[in-house]
Amino acid sequence: MKFIVSLLLTALLSFTAALYLPWWTIAICAFIVSVLILQPPLEAFLAGFTGVFLLWFILSWFIDSANNHILSHKIAQLFPMAGISFLLMLLTAFVGGLVGGLAAISGSYLRYNTLRK
Repeated sequence: MKFIVSLLLTALLSFTAALYLPWWTIAICAFIVSVLILQPPLEAFLAGFTGVFLLWFILSWFIDSANNHILSHKIAQLFPMAGISFLLMLLTAFVGGLVGGLAAISGSYLRYNTLRK
């Protein structure tokens, strides 16, 4: 239950923060959520990673479908992706997920270390 709440809260806070602040605020949101909701480090990483991964994948899919996949297809041709825009969306979501996951595991370790002292 904590995992799902942490995942949804990370995605919701990251979305609202990214509307007004720079993209890297997803790390701050994942960090805060993992400090507030006590979880083991692996679960915190997975919740932060999955929350931001799903958020960025869904957002990139909506943005990409708004212009009929033209821009992402051209950008995917620049990388070794054979022009497949879906791979570009997965790569984008993976990078965001790593940022969220690493921030969440940092918050979990901070919480665990402060409780041990």
